[in-house]
Amino acid sequence: MKHILCYGDSNMWGYNPANGERYPIHLTWPSLLSARLGENFHVVTEGLPGRTTTCDDPLEPHRNGLTCLTPCLMSHRPLDLVIVMLGTNNLKARFHQSAADISGSMRLH
Repeated sequence: MKHILCYGDSNMWGYNPANGERYPIHLTWPSLLSARLGENFHVVTEGLPGRTTTCDDPLEPHRNGLTCLTPCLMSHRPLDLVIVMLGTNNLKARFHQSAADISGSMRLH
């Protein structure tokens, strides 16, 4: 069996902008991926609304994706693939980041 970790923000989590709630779990894209891949794959969703690449948010604490990544990797190992979908929340005005800043923060550390 192959193990895949999907790590990201509200897009990974399944945020529904129409009502501010979460889409039914079977409609989130990691769940749809899992259904498409079949029983030989285990897909784990680690999505958190507001998560950034590397920013500490004073208004929404515990959203720094870099500091949360290592514990997630450790708790879900062994992993065959990690899909990272972050950067959208870095565009918040309070972070003053350009697209180049955001892509640079996605470098492997």
